[in-house]
Amino acid sequence: MRNRPRKIIPLLAAGLLAVTACSGGPSTPTGPAPSQGQSQGAPADADPNQLPRGETLYTTGTQWGPPANFNPIREWDSAVGTKGLVYESLFHYDTTAAKLTPWLAESGSWTDDTTYEIKLRPGIKWSDGQPLTAKDVVFSFELGKMETIPYHNLWNWLQKAEAVDDQTARFTFSTANYQEWDFMLYTRTMVPEHIWKDRSEKEVLDGINENPVGTGAYKFLSKDQDRVTLQRRDDWWGKTALNMEPKPRYIVDIATPSNEVAMGLLLQKGLDLSNNFLPGVANLVQGNFGLTTYYNEPPYMLSANTAWLVPNTAKKPMDDPAFRKALASSIDVKKIVEGVYGNLVKAASPTGLLPQWDKYVDQDVVAKSGFTFDAAKAKKLLADAGYKDGDGDGYVENKDGSKISLSLIVPSGWTDWMESARSIAASAKAAGIQITPDFPDFNALVEKRGKGDFDLVINNERQLSNSPYTYYEYLFQLPIQKQQNTVNFGRYENKKAWDLVQQLDQVKTDDTAGMQKIISQLQQIHLDDLPVIPLWYNGLWAQSSTSVWKNWPAEAGSAPKTPAVMWRNWLELGGFETLTQIQPAAS
Repeated sequence: MRNRPRKIIPLLAAGLLAVTACSGGPSTPTGPAPSQGQSQGAPADADPNQLPRGETLYTTGTQWGPPANFNPIREWDSAVGTKGLVYESLFHYDTTAAKLTPWLAESGSWTDDTTYEIKLRPGIKWSDGQPLTAKDVVFSFELGKMETIPYHNLWNWLQKAEAVDDQTARFTFSTANYQEWDFMLYTRTMVPEHIWKDRSEKEVLDGINENPVGTGAYKFLSKDQDRVTLQRRDDWWGKTALNMEPKPRYIVDIATPSNEVAMGLLLQKGLDLSNNFLPGVANLVQGNFGLTTYYNEPPYMLSANTAWLVPNTAKKPMDDPAFRKALASSIDVKKIVEGVYGNLVKAASPTGLLPQWDKYVDQDVVAKSGFTFDAAKAKKLLADAGYKDGDGDGYVENKDGSKISLSLIVPSGWTDWMESARSIAASAKAAGIQITPDFPDFNALVEKRGKGDFDLVINNERQLSNSPYTYYEYLFQLPIQKQQNTVNFGRYENKKAWDLVQQLDQVKTDDTAGMQKIISQLQQIHLDDLPVIPLWYNGLWAQSSTSVWKNWPAEAGSAPKTPAVMWRNWLELGGFETLTQIQPAAS
C-alpha cells in the first residue's frame, strides 16, 4: 500500500489484499463548510455544503482525485467508504487479538475438513429495505466465477456454494485452503442479488454502481471533484446486533493534492484525520498543535506493510543469489529511516515479516542466514562471487567482464521513495555497485514492472493481514506469467518455495505450531536466496486532530487500540471500529 499524498493507482492480487492509494489530485480542496453548530436533528439528506461541523468527520489520504466509482468489487479505486462503510463483509479481523470477528455472519465454522458453514445474523436489511439472506452471500461469492473478478481463483478450490436456508450458507471445497478462506471471510464484500443479478461481467467489474445499495452504516450523500460525503444510516442493523454505532453523522473524504495542503488543513482544523504521509510529525505531536498519533514517540505510527527492494531475477547479475546478498549488505537502511523519514518508519527485519507477526520469525534462521548493512562485507561477497572492478572505475563488472549499470525505478513524485532510491544508490556505490535512480511516471512504472522491463524496483503491495501466508504468496507465486501484474514482480522461480506456500495455505489458522514449521522453511529459502530485500516497514499514516473529535487510538492509556484509517480494505481491520469509539470534543 503506497499510502501517501502522491498519485497512485493500486493493483489487486487475485483473491488477495488490494493495495490502497493515498491522496493527490487535480483540484484544490476547500475544506469543510463553515457551519460550526451542533445539529438539532439533521434532515434525512442534509445539504453537503452546510454540514454541522460538530457531527462531521473530515478525512484525507485515500483518494487522489475525483471519486471514480462506487463499486465494491473494485477495491483498488472505488470511492472512499464503498467497502466497509456502505458495503460490508461477513467478518472483520481484529489485528490486536489476531482473530476474526463476526460481522454480517453471526458465526462460521468448519463442519468437516472441506465444508464451511456460515450463519447470518437475523434481521439484517439492505439499505433499500430488502432482507439480507444466504442467497446474497452465495451470489456474492459466485460472482468470482467470472474470470475478470479479483477473487476468481477461489473457484479453483471451491466446489460449491449453496444456501441451506435463509440464514445458512454452506461452502464445499475440493481442497481446504484455510489461510486464504479466513482472508476471504473478511475481505469479500456482500452485494444484493436482487440488484446485481442481471449485470454483465463488464458491468460487475467496471460499472460505476452509481446508487449503491449496501448493508453498511453509511450511504453516499454526494460527490464532487475533490470529495465524497457519506451520511450515517439511522436504521443500520449493527446498532442493536453489535451494540455499536459510528459517532460521526457525516464523513467527508477530501482529495488533497499534496502533503502541504493536507498539513495546512489539519492545522487549520479543516481536517480531523489525515492518512497521508506527513513529514515532520514529531514536531507537530510534541508541539501545541492539538494533533495525536498512535505512539507519542518514534515511529509514531503502527506498521502497515513492508517496503522491499525487488531485483529482476531474470536479468544479470540479479539472477545470482550471491550478488543479491551483496546488494542487501550494501544498503544503509538506517540512513533512510533517519534521514529520509525522520524515524517515522522502522527498519525491517531480514525476514520482512511485520512486527505483528513476530511469533512467526525463526530467530535461529535469522541469526544464521540474516543480513545487515556492512559495506566491507558487501565488497567481499562480490569479490568471492567473481565480481571485480577490472577497469578501475570504482564499480564491479559482471563475471564475463561486461559493465554492470543498474537502474532503480520508483514513481515520479513519491518524494520519500525518490530520496530513498538516491540513498540506496549512494550506499551501493561504496560497495562498488553502480545504481542509477530513475523516476518514471507511475503508469509507466507499472507497465515496466509488469513486463519485467526493469532492473530494480521498490514495492510494498502486501499489507498486514490475518496471516503471513499473504506475504509469502506474494513473494513466491508460480507460474511466472508474461505479464506479472500482481505478484512476484522479480520473476523468482523456486518450486520448493511455492509448494511450501501451498502447504501453508492448507494449515488451519489456529495451528500456530504448524504454521511456524512451514514459515521457518520459507524464511530459510528467502534468506538464502533473497529474491526480495526487505528495507523498512511503512507506517499506517494517521495524524488526528483533537479540535472536533477526541479519543483517537493510542498505545497509552485507555484509548482505542484499533487503527485510525480510511484506506481501502482497512475498515475491516479496525478502521470502522475506531469510528465507533471516537467522541465529539465538545462533549
